[in-house]
This record gives sequence, structure tokens and C-alpha cells, in this order.
Amino acid sequence: MKPAQHPNALRIQQLLDQAGLARQVVEFDQPTRSSAEAAAAIGCQVGEIAKSVVFRSKPDGQAVIVVASGDNRVCEDKVASRLGCKLGRANADFVREKTGYVIGGVAPLGHAEPPRLLLDADLQAYATLWAAAGTPNSVFPLSPDELVRITGAEWADIKQTSTA
Repeated sequence: MKPAQHPNALRIQQLLDQAGLARQVVEFDQPTRSSAEAAAAIGCQVGEIAKSVVFRSKPDGQAVIVVASGDNRVCEDKVASRLGCKLGRANADFVREKTGYVIGGVAPLGHAEPPRLLLDADLQAYATLWAAAGTPNSVFPLSPDELVRITGAEWADIKQTSTA
């Protein structure tokens, strides 16, 4: 890991500094597009990865971002029920337009347009989380309390449970 150099990662660093979080954005030499790749590069558990899953709100086209534990699948029905709207898939163009980031690098803050945000309650089990910092190869550490503070979002049960 090395200090951030990409403009998106530097912007996230600036936003963290403005929020009073003494956290350093770091970059990897290789992209870490999946939670497993990120966890392996960092040396943490997959569950500590705070991945951003983006949906499209069908009624208004607004981005819906769920910051989920890296080892959880997001249950679209739970998210839709919690927000009271139908959800659609978000393609790469939608994600870039609404968040300002590419898939695999969506940070939990600093979006191009204000999204609706939910936080996976399972993230509260970890002392340190690792979130994307605007690129597929940049991350920053933070606590669950800090994640709530910088996003203003609520904890929710969003985990897909098996029906077997």
C-alpha cells in the first residue's frame, strides 16, 4: 500500500480531512474490484470490507447505495421494502453518472448526486472497516461510528438469507 495519488482518491482524502477523520487513503498497485481481492490485499477479513452496492430507484432514477459487509449478498427486496420503492439494476454508466465513480471504486461519500444510502447492520461487528476511496485500487479505514457520521445513513438488515 502507498499513499493515494489518483485525483478521486485525493478528493476522498480531502473530504475525510474536512470531516475531521484522521484517516489515510491508500492505493494498491493492482485493482481490488472484489471484496475478496481487497481483503487479501489489506490482510483483513472479507466481512471488514465495506462494499458499495448501487441500485437504481425505479420511481425517480435516484441512486440507492447500500454499504454492505464484504461477505454479505444484498437482498434487493429488503432494501426496496425499507426504502418504500422498487429498485432496478444499475449499469456501469448509471453508477459513474450518479456517483462519480466506477464500479469497484464507489466510496461511501462524495457522490456526484446525492444518493439514498443504507448501511448493512452486520458491519457493526467490526472495529475497523475498509471502504473504497473513489477508485478500484484505493481504500481507507474507518470505524462503524465514523461510517454513520460521514454518510448520515442508518443501519439496516439488508443481508440475503438462504431459503434452503
